[in-house]
Amino acid sequence: MLRALSVVHVLGLMLVVFSVTYLLPIIASLIYHDGTLIDFALAMAMTFAAGCLMWLLTYRYKGELSIRHGYLLVVAMWTAMPAVATLPLLLVIPGLSFTDAYFETMSGITTTGATVLTGLDTLPPAINLWRHELNWVGGMGIIVLVVAILPLLGVGGRQLFKAETPGPMKDTALTPRITETARNLWLVYLGITVACIASLKLAGMSWFDSVCHAFAAMGLGGFSTHDASFAYFNSPLIEFVMMVFMLIAVVNFATHFLAWRGKSLAAYRHDAEAVASLGLILSSCVGIAVFLWWNGVYPSFWTALRHASFNLVSIATSSGFASADFGQWPIFAPLWMMFLGCTVASSGSTGGGIKMVRTLILFRQAGREFLKLLHPSAINPMKIGGHVVPNNIVFSVLGFIFLYFMTVVTLTFVLLISGMDFISAFTAVLACVNNFGPGLGTVGPASNYAGLTDFQIWICTVGMLVGRLEIITVLIIFTPRFWQR
Repeated sequence: MLRALSVVHVLGLMLVVFSVTYLLPIIASLIYHDGTLIDFALAMAMTFAAGCLMWLLTYRYKGELSIRHGYLLVVAMWTAMPAVATLPLLLVIPGLSFTDAYFETMSGITTTGATVLTGLDTLPPAINLWRHELNWVGGMGIIVLVVAILPLLGVGGRQLFKAETPGPMKDTALTPRITETARNLWLVYLGITVACIASLKLAGMSWFDSVCHAFAAMGLGGFSTHDASFAYFNSPLIEFVMMVFMLIAVVNFATHFLAWRGKSLAAYRHDAEAVASLGLILSSCVGIAVFLWWNGVYPSFWTALRHASFNLVSIATSSGFASADFGQWPIFAPLWMMFLGCTVASSGSTGGGIKMVRTLILFRQAGREFLKLLHPSAINPMKIGGHVVPNNIVFSVLGFIFLYFMTVVTLTFVLLISGMDFISAFTAVLACVNNFGPGLGTVGPASNYAGLTDFQIWICTVGMLVGRLEIITVLIIFTPRFWQR
């Protein structure tokens, strides 16, 4: 119990750090005079005060966290941050319930991009910026940001970094010091975000829309400042710029760092995940375009290619933007897009889903099983990108995939029991667990999650949290062995 108070101590520090994120919407409120200044200042003060109080009351329990406490802190942080982030929404938007506000902020921080809000075009600019900032901060992971700061305050961060980092290969570091690794990743993330803002502005967006959509693009979050999402802009150039940066964000940011440090594109060629992800996405764009054109959805191949490419890249990278109602396309197309959204994001990217490295491991393991049947005595180590994958990682991936499918099945059945139709329930769970936002049916791209009951909203909220933290991180704290000494 006393050791658990060290988690509360660090969580207090995180709340203090998180309170700084209110500065951007405060600045936006001052610029646009949207009447939300007091609300954001109050939310910032309350978050800061709560964090300070938690930190001071548990100061005697400060210390290095074990792996067990690292997992507990990660779950506590990803549960608490959306809760405090609801404050501006509850203060500004009349009639918004805590359930809907928590869903919205959880969707933002987990970079899901699902929303229960309508009238986005008329929301105060500071509120829209706040939603998109949650996408951006949640994209790389608040933990990774704090890992670069906590050692300065006497709190170690390696266990937090291992608990939060997506993918099965969590011990790989770009630099010897974990703080330096986290800082370098954030510098790359920030640099690409600035480039995205400038590119969107040059493509024709306003500065405000450029900042908001760049935040959402780099976090692969899918929030927009308009109810019509990218159909509002109706610009092939803007869509192309967004596709480029979504594809950048779906690649492991460690690869971006290595390419920048080596001043060479060779790092991308040597990244088996990046090659497989981008190859599958780009070939699917052409294939779906041909499919839509062949079925008469669009009158020309180039129109089909434009809409197929943007929406497929958006869903496959787990962003969630839409430029067309792909729910009206022949069912094969949206389901294939969602299948890609479950599998193609790289580990170490801001995307959701199984991650391409796990997909590659499963594919290679199937090949090993075939070889074993034909040659029982053969020694066939698994290699990905020229590196041998230890068997313990293979077994870990197999365990993860089982829990992943059981999570999807269980949550789908719960939504079916609540009264949802199968297509809406199944795709809502896929969208939330894999963090790509829109599903089909009542939660399709032409609508949102506002029509769900409170119970259904909470199930989807749980799905977003479990998916963002890659299932095991959350489920492990509910096992009896986790709480045993």
